[in-house]
Amino acid sequence: MNSSPTDLMNQRHAWLLRLLTMFFAAAVGADAVAADVHPRVLAAAASEGSADAILVFADQGRPALAPLQAGADYRVRRRALIDALRARADSEQAGVRAWLDARAIAHRDYWIANLIQARIPRAALASLSARADIARIDPNPQIAMNLPRAERAANAPADVTTDPAAGIAWGVAKIDAPAVWAAGADGQGVVIGGEDTGYQWDHPALKPQYRGWNGSTANHNFNWHDAVHDAPTEPVCGNNSLVPCDPDNHGTHTAGTFAGDDGPDASPRHQIGVAPGARWIGCRNMDKDGSGTPTRYVECMQWMLQPTDLAGANPSPDLAPDIVSNSWYCAVSEGCTVGNEIQGAVENLVAAGIFYAAAAGNNGGNVNQAGNHCGTIAGPPATYDASFVVGATDSGDALAWFSSRGPAMDNESPPQILSLKFRPDVSAPGVNVCSSIPTSIYSCTFSGTSMATPHVAGAAALLISAFPALKGRPEEVAAILQATAIRQGIVDPVANEVCQGYTATQWPNYLIGYGRVDAWAAFHEVVFIDDFGR
Repeated sequence: MNSSPTDLMNQRHAWLLRLLTMFFAAAVGADAVAADVHPRVLAAAASEGSADAILVFADQGRPALAPLQAGADYRVRRRALIDALRARADSEQAGVRAWLDARAIAHRDYWIANLIQARIPRAALASLSARADIARIDPNPQIAMNLPRAERAANAPADVTTDPAAGIAWGVAKIDAPAVWAAGADGQGVVIGGEDTGYQWDHPALKPQYRGWNGSTANHNFNWHDAVHDAPTEPVCGNNSLVPCDPDNHGTHTAGTFAGDDGPDASPRHQIGVAPGARWIGCRNMDKDGSGTPTRYVECMQWMLQPTDLAGANPSPDLAPDIVSNSWYCAVSEGCTVGNEIQGAVENLVAAGIFYAAAAGNNGGNVNQAGNHCGTIAGPPATYDASFVVGATDSGDALAWFSSRGPAMDNESPPQILSLKFRPDVSAPGVNVCSSIPTSIYSCTFSGTSMATPHVAGAAALLISAFPALKGRPEEVAAILQATAIRQGIVDPVANEVCQGYTATQWPNYLIGYGRVDAWAAFHEVVFIDDFGR
């Protein structure tokens, strides 16, 4: 079979990187590449004199913990897990931290995943790569536009009214959230954490629900963190912002969908959020171009697990959110070349009792070598079994053309199946979604699995709000949302599409998952089985 131009280009690129690796090894000494140094790190060091790199330590597993007594508070396990993670990092990273400090090389140390980030000078790379305590040295580049972007659908109608977002948003109504509100649960008592491009915290639809707002004054300590430290200059956030901000629209839009509501006194009222009674907090892990890095993602997850004040001090795991909504993915071009750079962080969040919703991605329009759209869930965190992965549907309950399909694949060439677990877990409204954007306005032309994911985060918040015993039990929340997803009338518009032997008429499947999420069906199921109480 003849190779395609893309295959030939990839082969040529891989050959050049291997050649660069050999040249680097010869230049710095035979034992300089004892650690697994990624060719992109070598290339950056050779061309720029230094490389922004991640030092990955071998132990990425979850520390063993003593079993809890029956009925113990989930927060007890969370604190114990954090203590164990921090102790491991302090022990295993000590030598490398001291080595970097002795050479005045600035570094950021992470414990939720066993990593250190630093810009490594070319002259220092050889010695670091020879250390036995470092397993890999991976890249940490900034590449723009690699999140599941909010894109206007090809057939999206133009906004024809002056206020298209007035009233209850169609996606909120589609998943039957208002029925749960009427039953007495609108998200009260639940905290949702958002990781995104940032947030306009004082947007009329977001300010009342922001945990840092008490009705008269704002306090961003423990409620906001900026993990963007070295982005190109822009006027909205800059770097290390001490106030929530959003230079991109994306984050503000997703937050509006999980908790937005400008209240009964607004005229007209904008009920854009699934769980308007929930409180929200936020962390910025992408800059104005939507670019992230593995360590930005890890830093936000670490902060979510143990929020700190604005100075990074006084960590408090009891202020962690119950749910984290993630409308992004870490592509190969962003440094997730091996795939597990951020996996430990995701798994530790879930182990600590936090429900972790993740966008499936917008690559469903791509055709693979088999001529179908399968295996397009190919970027962390959607490839991890610990994530609750969300695809996108439209107002007619058809799978969105762009919604990535399973099974989860790796970033190798050719791609390999990572897991046969059904992904996405569920799908949710994600086409022409009405929500908030800066500055204090609304839009109904955003589409993407980015828009679908906060619908699921909001549905999880309604469920936990109605049944507080579900707090700290993300696996049970996931099982309920899967079991109660709507299947009747949910279709894949691609005729006869088969992924891993399953079509859209076999449930669950790798196209839509277990179905389209439905908050009222989930609520009603728990009432019916009456396992948890209210």
